[in-house]
Amino acid sequence: MAIGKNKKIHRISRHKRVRAKLFGTAQRPRISIFKSNRHIFAQVIDDDKGKTIVSGSDVDLNQKASKVKKTESALKVGETLAAQILEKGIKAAVFDRGGFKYHGRIKALADGLRKGGIKI
Repeated sequence: MAIGKNKKIHRISRHKRVRAKLFGTAQRPRISIFKSNRHIFAQVIDDDKGKTIVSGSDVDLNQKASKVKKTESALKVGETLAAQILEKGIKAAVFDRGGFKYHGRIKALADGLRKGGIKI
């Protein structure tokens, strides 16, 4: 078994463990995070209805012209997502890190959400 595949399997098992404890409602939805090597994606999900309320990513920010670090980009994604969430009238959310360690880009996105006014 390749090392990369084993790493992915471990992340998925961590994600299942985290998801067993988290649940998003209409008043406090779940913010689900996925990061690839190049990009970061976030969705705000109401698990009661099974619907995505808002989504955002660094692909949407169109920062190709300027050389922006991935961590700074994740912070911007968090801030813009927070603004979109506040427009929907939501002030608090549950943070689902998707089996990733809480550091680097994941932490930056969470900090951006907090900076934008969302209580995690």
